[in-house]
Amino acid sequence: MIRVEHLSKHFGNLQVLKDINVEIKRGEVISIIGPSGTGKSTFLRCLNLLDHPCGGRIEIDGVDILASKAEVPALRRRMGMVFQSFNLFAHLTVLENLCIGPIRLLGRPVADAADKGMELLRMVGLAEKGQQFPDQLSGGQKQRVAIARCLSMEPKIILFDEPTSALDPTMVSEVLGVIRRLARQGMTMAIVTHEMEFARDVSTRVLYMDEGLIYEEGPPEQIFEHPMRERTRDFIGKVRSLHWRVESPDYDLYALVGQIEGFCEKHLIPAKTAYAAHLLVEELLGVLLACPGSPCIDLTLAYSEKQHQLELRTDSFGPAGNPLESAQLDDGIALQLIRGYAEEIRYERADDCNRLRLLIKPPAAHGPGHPGE
Repeated sequence: MIRVEHLSKHFGNLQVLKDINVEIKRGEVISIIGPSGTGKSTFLRCLNLLDHPCGGRIEIDGVDILASKAEVPALRRRMGMVFQSFNLFAHLTVLENLCIGPIRLLGRPVADAADKGMELLRMVGLAEKGQQFPDQLSGGQKQRVAIARCLSMEPKIILFDEPTSALDPTMVSEVLGVIRRLARQGMTMAIVTHEMEFARDVSTRVLYMDEGLIYEEGPPEQIFEHPMRERTRDFIGKVRSLHWRVESPDYDLYALVGQIEGFCEKHLIPAKTAYAAHLLVEELLGVLLACPGSPCIDLTLAYSEKQHQLELRTDSFGPAGNPLESAQLDDGIALQLIRGYAEEIRYERADDCNRLRLLIKPPAAHGPGHPGE
């Protein structure tokens, strides 16, 4: 139904979409997830040409909507869009908001448009609000009206741009309930959302976007239970990260420790675990900087809110080999400290780097006599 090939979009020097390739089939419900600022909303706006792409191709039922002779208004009417901010006409009643499009753009008789409008309001549970004005409604009710208004134009596809992000949490479920009903009825939909459980339940496929690309896609079970790629795993696991690059043996240890302490305090990580992270970083850097190769070392401290785990990752350049298996370290104090504070240590060769992953022990597993008792 929709085929997107090599779609790109930039605003000045800012590249928002880099190379989007995806196909959406009739009846699919596609959830688009990912960090803020990765181009999700821009992607939807490009699909119905609210933002014009800078490159690539978009086909709807085999018609290239970017072609010079494409009838954009007619094509856009086939693709409804529901925004974060409702965009209802404040001077019109709820029913009039649903009737104005069919009357003016589709040429429907007033009575027919009103009958259809009331039918749609009943579907979203708001028939009794037909003669009220938008400012008399709650946020959840306004969004349900916006969905009904979109349906009044008889679209073949509906695009939802974070339809619950402007709502009080108590109102989210009423809007998601309407979208679930549309999914059961077979409506083709693409939904940008931060509601992970909803995306898991309602989607036929999930797209994870990062840095202007579709970084990973698959059925909900794969994306939420067995993601294949690291950034997807971090996002699904609600991982928060601190990154630091060491480029010299004369690095600023005190600044690094301050960053670690601030990161741990921000995410309510116990002081004892923060202290273990500090010690691990200091000892690991001592080991890695003594190894042959470049002194450039990338550190990542990653905290998973979902699993309540803190992981330290290091990427160091140099000859392949686990730095912690060096013969000179077998009985070293540094190695003893590292093993004492790490619940699990894994090594892999990735991207021409020696990568170490150390899962930091939870507070109860630390030995006595350290700060944070």
